[in-house]
Amino acid sequence: MPETQVPVLIVGGGTVGLTTALFLAHHGVPALVVESQAGPSIHPRATGLGPRTMEILRQAGLQEAVNAVAVDMTAGALGKISATTLASASSSMPPRGGPTRTGSGAGQASPGVIRGVCPQHRLDSVLLPAARERGATVRYSARLRSLRQDADSVTAVLDGHENVRADYLVAADGVRSDVRTALGVGTSGPGALGDPKVNILFRADLSPYTHGRSFATCDITNPDSPGMLMTVDGAKEWIFHVGYTPDAGQTAEDFTPERCRDLIRAAVGDPSLDVEVLSTLPWRPRGLLADRFRAGRVFLVGDAAHVVPPLGAFGLNTGVADAHNLAWKLAAVLAGHAGPALLDSYEAERRPTAAFALEQALRRLADPWLHWEDGPRAVAAREAAGVVNAPVVHLGYRYDSVAVIDPRPEPPSTENVELALDGAPGSRLPHVWVEQDGRRISTLDLVRSRFTLLTGSGGDLWTRAAREAADRLGVELAVCTIAPGAAITDPEGRWPGSAGIAEDGALLVRPDQFVAWRAPALPAAPADDLTRVLTQVLARDGRTVAGGAKGTAEPDPRAARP
Repeated sequence: MPETQVPVLIVGGGTVGLTTALFLAHHGVPALVVESQAGPSIHPRATGLGPRTMEILRQAGLQEAVNAVAVDMTAGALGKISATTLASASSSMPPRGGPTRTGSGAGQASPGVIRGVCPQHRLDSVLLPAARERGATVRYSARLRSLRQDADSVTAVLDGHENVRADYLVAADGVRSDVRTALGVGTSGPGALGDPKVNILFRADLSPYTHGRSFATCDITNPDSPGMLMTVDGAKEWIFHVGYTPDAGQTAEDFTPERCRDLIRAAVGDPSLDVEVLSTLPWRPRGLLADRFRAGRVFLVGDAAHVVPPLGAFGLNTGVADAHNLAWKLAAVLAGHAGPALLDSYEAERRPTAAFALEQALRRLADPWLHWEDGPRAVAAREAAGVVNAPVVHLGYRYDSVAVIDPRPEPPSTENVELALDGAPGSRLPHVWVEQDGRRISTLDLVRSRFTLLTGSGGDLWTRAAREAADRLGVELAVCTIAPGAAITDPEGRWPGSAGIAEDGALLVRPDQFVAWRAPALPAAPADDLTRVLTQVLARDGRTVAGGAKGTAEPDPRAARP
C-alpha cells in the first residue's frame, strides 16, 4: 500500500481548510489538503467577512486581493433592508453615495477593511492559489476512508487504499464531520433551528430595482415567496434563501428550476423577470459546539468544531480565526521551538471563543435589530438582552490559557471595541497607525507572524534583553521601538497609552497578534523576565510563571471599566 508522509494532513478543502493550509505554509510547514469534492465549490455560502478575518488575511498579504474580488459597497450600501418585494423597496432606497450600514464596522479599531461583501467561493479563489504558491498541496476527489493515531503520528487511509502518515491531522470537514464522528467527539447546543432552507443561486438583472445601490441582505415578506435575498456580485448574480416545512410534506426536491424561478419573480415583484437558476443547495441553521476541539494529534476547526447561525456573520469568521490560532502553534512545535503542550492552548483559547460567538448569534435570533442598530436605545436594549455589540464579538474576545501571562479574560466594555482592545494580556494587540520609513502602517503589521516585543522609550534596554532571552531559548524575538526619533514613530501620540504601558513599558505579542504579556514599566531584570515568560508561552519545560514576572504589577482592571 503506497504511503505519503506529511507534517500536517488537513481533511476538508473549504475556506477554513484552505486558510489552515495557507498559514501553515506561511510559517514554513507544507501541509496536504484532501477534499472529497471534485473541485472548489462554486455555490456561495457565507458572504460577510469581519474585520478580524481581514486582519488575518492582511498578515498573509492578501487583503488587497480579497478586496479585489469583493463586491464594492464603499460608495454607500445598505446592510439589511426589509420589504414586501424588492420592487416595493426600490423607491425607498437612499441615493447612491449615502451612508453605509453593515452592522459589523470596527471604526478606528482595525486596519482590516473589507470594501463590501465577499461570497465564500470568491474568497476561496484567492486562498487556493495563495496556499499552493506558498507550498501547500491541495488534492480534490480525495476522500478520507479511515484514520488511526498513536503517540507519534496519525495515519489516514484515502480512496485507492493510499496511506497518508502525518505528525498531526486537522479536521476541517464541515458540519457533519466524519473525522469528529470517527473520534467519538460529541456536540452540545440547540441543534437545528427552525425549518430547513434552500439556497438558490441565480442570475438576473435587478438593476431596475436597486438603482445602483448595494445591500447585504433584503428580507422579503411577500406571503407568496417569503425569504432572504442576498447579493453575490452586486449586479447580476444573487442568492435567494427560502424555507420549506417537512411536516407539511415539503422536501428540497420540490424546488425545481421552474418553481425557483416563480419564487424569485414573486420576491422581486416582476412576473416577467428573466431568471436563470444556476444551482440549489439545501441547508439548515444550526447551533452546535464540539465537546472537544482536540483528540490526541487531531484538531477540529471551523464547522467541524462549531456551527453558528448566520445572523452576525460569526461562523465563518470564527473558523478562520481557528486556523490562524492553530497554524503558528503547530509550526512552532514541529520546528522544535515550542513544547507539545503548547497545542493544549488551542482548545483552551478557541473553544470558549466559539462558545461566545454561538451564544451571541443565538441571542440575536429573538431580536435581530439589536445587531444592526446603533444609538442609545439599541445600546440599552443590547445590555438588557445580554447582546454584545458586533465589533466586540469580532475583535474583542480574549484568551485565557497557559500561553498568556496574567490574562484578563473579561473585556472592559461589551459595546465599545476600542475600549475592549486595551493591551491587556490575552487580547488582540491594539491597532495604532504608526510611521516607518515614510509609510503609514498598523502596529499589527509590525508583528509579521513572529514573536514581537513592542516598546516605547526604553527600546535600547528592551532590545538587549530580548536578544539575551532569544539567545538563551534559541527562538526569534523581534523588537519594535515606537518613540519620537526612533525608526517607528507615532504621529498621533496614541502609543503607549493605548497599550496600557508607560513610556518604558512593553507588550510581548504572539505571532497571531495577541498579547502574551504586558510589562507596564521596565522591570529590574527584563532579560530574565522575558526568558521566563517565553518559556511558559512556548511550553518549553512545563513550568509556569506564578504571579507573572517581577516588576510587572497590573492595575486593577475595574479602573478601566466605563
